[in-house]
Amino acid sequence: MNSDELPKEWSSEESINIYKKMLMIREFETRITKDAGKIKSPLVHPYTGEEAIAVGACAAINEEDYITSTHRGHGHFIAKDGDVNLLMAEIYGKEGGICKGRGGSMHVADFSKNMLGANGIVGAGPPLALGVALASKMRNEGKVVLTFFGDGASNQGMLHESMNLAATWKLPVIFILENNKYGWSTPAQTATAVEDLSLRAQGYGIKGVIVDGNDVIEVYKSTKEAVDLARKGGGSTLIECKTFRWQGQTTTDADKYRSNEEKEEWKKRCPIEIYKKRLIRGEIIDQTMIKEIEEKTLEQVELSVKFSKKSKKPDTGTVLDDIYKNPIDIGGN
Repeated sequence: MNSDELPKEWSSEESINIYKKMLMIREFETRITKDAGKIKSPLVHPYTGEEAIAVGACAAINEEDYITSTHRGHGHFIAKDGDVNLLMAEIYGKEGGICKGRGGSMHVADFSKNMLGANGIVGAGPPLALGVALASKMRNEGKVVLTFFGDGASNQGMLHESMNLAATWKLPVIFILENNKYGWSTPAQTATAVEDLSLRAQGYGIKGVIVDGNDVIEVYKSTKEAVDLARKGGGSTLIECKTFRWQGQTTTDADKYRSNEEKEEWKKRCPIEIYKKRLIRGEIIDQTMIKEIEEKTLEQVELSVKFSKKSKKPDTGTVLDDIYKNPIDIGGN
């Protein structure tokens, strides 16, 4: 796919907003990596290097559409217009966090944005997406669901059961496979017999495509095509986004299982730099605007840290809030 030109439906403002979101994800991730020893979420899974997938895919849906996320969900949250102050406070484990400090890094959600949440269970997002898509279809709402997952999750039974049902019932689910080549320290090729995981779509009778996960425009165009198909009742699509995470699986991962050469080769294909150069060629932005955007982004991230540090710690007396319908009913009383 030749995606060098910006989509015709994007205004200059929309095109710049795509860049802003990608940069916000990058700077947010950089900041929490720096503060990894101070925050309350010990296992932070950085999204650095994969920014084009979350932003490109979410640009193809409406505000009313849904997404489900993964334990590497900060990028999805920001791409769905989540508030970075609330996200940072959540990672700091504060009452002012989006989940009141109870979810932490791996369990962020924002129902006001129809971001139905991340979780630490590998491959658990697709079944949730399936249920929401079924409800939307039964209500004739015309909404779609994007469900993000990694190459490790592609071998989980939950995913295959979800794809099978989504295909059988022609549900409006778009499966976004973020293939960053490693399931923790396990190379994908040692755990899966096929190189292109999108081939598995054929077994369920749905469309499977491969896109450059470092190209935000290519991700957008493929997702938009899948979304349009789903809205028309054409069912699901599996989109495999080839990409690479720049950091270890978590901020505690020494990341010695990947060579420096491999990392440097992928960094040469930085998704933010690729897109920025297109904006410059298209005369959408110039160096002055780029500097202003970078400074504003860094300022927003620092403000989110200040917001988090000022936010109160959760009251231990509220530990059962939002867990049970009525805490008094515990034990059948």
